[in-house]
Amino acid sequence: MLSRIAESLFWIGRYVERADDTARLLDVHVQILLEDPWAEEDLACRSLLSVMDRPAPPPHVEVGRDHVLDMLAYDRFAPSSIAGSLVAARENARRAREIISTELWECLNTTWNQLPAHMRPARPHDYFTWVRERAAVVAGIMDSATSRDETWAFMVLGRSIERADMTARLLTTRALAGSAGPGWTTLLRSCGAHEAFLRTYRGTASDERAAGFLLLDRLFPRSIVFALNQAEECLAALEPVTDRATVDDARRHIGFVRTNLEYRPLTEVLDALPKEMEQVQRACTAASDAIRGRYFPSASATTWVGEAL
Repeated sequence: MLSRIAESLFWIGRYVERADDTARLLDVHVQILLEDPWAEEDLACRSLLSVMDRPAPPPHVEVGRDHVLDMLAYDRFAPSSIAGSLVAARENARRAREIISTELWECLNTTWNQLPAHMRPARPHDYFTWVRERAAVVAGIMDSATSRDETWAFMVLGRSIERADMTARLLTTRALAGSAGPGWTTLLRSCGAHEAFLRTYRGTASDERAAGFLLLDRLFPRSIVFALNQAEECLAALEPVTDRATVDDARRHIGFVRTNLEYRPLTEVLDALPKEMEQVQRACTAASDAIRGRYFPSASATTWVGEAL
């Protein structure tokens, strides 16, 4: 497969997942600000921008939810925002048009065409719901109408790395906000994990187990460990290991942070949750850089948010 096509497939997976996860994170953030009259909006918004690696205004400038939504939800020219991610996903699909299915192209193109009509509604929740629904349609087409070959592997690899990174950011917002932030039940609902969590633990649910579910559960697709495992499987499918003594750099970064989470007591991880989640984000960035260097090298550097539009 041409490196140009492989790169576009990888970023389709990442951008669609980024739009989905950012919508989930912002939905929780806006809901907390609306429901808690005592919430320090400026501090909460600055913390969120920090977690998302976006610059905040000077300290003397008040930061509110409108500013956060402009930057992270509605900016069509920033690939780290929801709108920008959807635009970038459609552009990468156009570049890989000869490889992806007609259904996937039509889904991403329709999403791009409908985007202006759905931005800046009276209730931001309506916009976030629409984004999540469109991302679910893309995921369904990818999983049901794509052969399990390199096309599928590159898209799911991008999706898995982005999912691990964004779930780590979601958990970081909870750790930094403390008791003033969203509860674990709210975070579980934002990830679509609440019912699955209750079925797993039934009457023995607790905050610690809720955190462990999003961190370590091997069967829930949005847990960090599941996403990292799936990324490793995709890398193995793309290039099986022939040298019994080594592994490639991307698998090394992902495998190291996965085992560091999976084989340590949960209490140790939770005691230093922001630091542990930062390590997950660093590993995802390092793995993405290694994948770019191995499969689609180019003269221009790629930042965390992907190629420039």
